[in-house]
Amino acid sequence: MSSDTTPETACPIAPVVDVVFSRWTTPILWTLNEYGPQRFVELQRRIASITPKVLTERLRQLERDGLVERTYHAEVPPRVVYEITDLGRSLGPLFAALAEWSPNLSRVDAARRNYDLRRASSA
Repeated sequence: MSSDTTPETACPIAPVVDVVFSRWTTPILWTLNEYGPQRFVELQRRIASITPKVLTERLRQLERDGLVERTYHAEVPPRVVYEITDLGRSLGPLFAALAEWSPNLSRVDAARRNYDLRRASSA
């Protein structure tokens, strides 16, 4: 890579991958897109393996990125609702394309097994 080449120019989708595919972003966006506006506890229940701390951090980042909107309702008790924005919803075709590709995961698993077997037999 030359000195004037950045990761972004070497791979123009790298910044998109950083925003969209960080560890918990995709499940959060998918859940909000699939089920509509959610309260924190609803999101946490639907994404069972995420911790409250991580969910809070990811939601803040998604809000900062403009992909999620947080609405505070001054009620007793207070209520906060998270909703995917139009910008977040614009990722729908990308997620649909990935879902369409997902049957290939069985081929990836088979390739991994074959690779591991070849490595083990040559060791």
